[in-house]
Formats: sequence, structure tokens, C-alpha cells
Amino acid sequence: VAALAGWPLATMATQALILNLIVAGIAWVLFWRAGHGSLNLLRPFAVASVPAAFVGGWMPLPISILKKCLAFTLFVASARLALPALSAPKTGFVRPPALPMALATGGAIGWLSGAVGVGGGIFLSPVMVLGRWADIKTTAATSAAFIFLNSATGLLARFASGRAVAEISLPLVAAAAIGGLLGSRFGSAWANVVWLRRILSAVLVIAAIKLVITHG
Repeated sequence: VAALAGWPLATMATQALILNLIVAGIAWVLFWRAGHGSLNLLRPFAVASVPAAFVGGWMPLPISILKKCLAFTLFVASARLALPALSAPKTGFVRPPALPMALATGGAIGWLSGAVGVGGGIFLSPVMVLGRWADIKTTAATSAAFIFLNSATGLLARFASGRAVAEISLPLVAAAAIGGLLGSRFGSAWANVVWLRRILSAVLVIAAIKLVITHG
């Protein structure tokens, strides 16, 4: 949305990370209060992703080609999530990843999060669902916590490296908080799996378009 609105690239990543802290923090609390969170599932992802996100946020890299590759990956993940027969975990057929796989996934996504300036949940969610590592609501709860931790780390790295531009409007913060509260309440308490899958698929398409149209 920020890219489509023509926001300056210098402020876009910092603003997005600040909004991530607000929205993901709300989602983290509501999804976990509803009983969908799992510390054992989150821990290996977070342990690897937090230091990797700091490195990615500290060291700017030319990522124009990387963005296009990520956009293609998100389009593919979105298409698969839109087809429940291909991707929906059957009841009881969910198995957490092995520790080495979780650490590798968390580290890779954490680095991408810091380098690109996102929270990482947009990458972790489809991986968890398509890998049948968790059901859709546990995935949402884990991703919310993952986004919050990576966003905080990425923001810290950007400020430490002098690349953060702390410019954000209070109306935008208020709108994000209200939207995050309503969306998290809907997702954690009322939405069924099919609707959450469709929403995630749509979000992946939007993220892919954003990656394609942004530069630098």
C-alpha cells in the first residue's frame, strides 16, 4: 500500500516496522489468549531469526533482484493456498518441523526480514501451512509473535546503523491499531479456516505486487 501510494523509500521500511510492532503485538496477545499460541513452536524460529534480522537490518544490500525472486515465491505460495485440496492440513495431520529445519527457516526468514524491511510473517506463514507444521490459527499466532520480534530487531538495527527515519503520523498509527484489533479479534475468535486461508492468499498477492513495484 505504501509503495502504491508513492511513499518515500527512505521512510517506508521504518514506518512499516513501527506499524508491525503495533498490529503484530495486538495479534500476538489476542491469538495467544484464544489458546492458539505455542511457545515450543515459536522458540526455534525466534532464536535463529532475531540475530539474523539484526544482521540483515544492519547491513544494507542491493536487493532488487532478490525482491523479484521473493515476489515470484509469494505468488506461487498464494496460488497453492487458494487451492485447499493441495495445501490444507487434514485434521490431526500436523507435525512441527525438526529442530534443524526450524532453525534454518527462522534464520533465513529473519535475515530476509531485516534486509527487506518486513516482519517476516509473510514468508513464515505459507511455509508453515504448506509444510503442514501447524494449523492455520496456530500459524497466525506464531507468525504474529515472529513479526513482532523481527520488527523490533530490524528497527533497532536500522537505528543503530543510522538508516532509520522516525517519521510516522499519529492517524496512521491509530488506524493500524484499530484495524489490527478488529482483524485479530475476527481471526482468533470467529473466522473459519477457509476464510483465513483466503485472506492469507490475498495478502501474499498484495505483498508480491509491493515487492515488484518498489525499487532499490
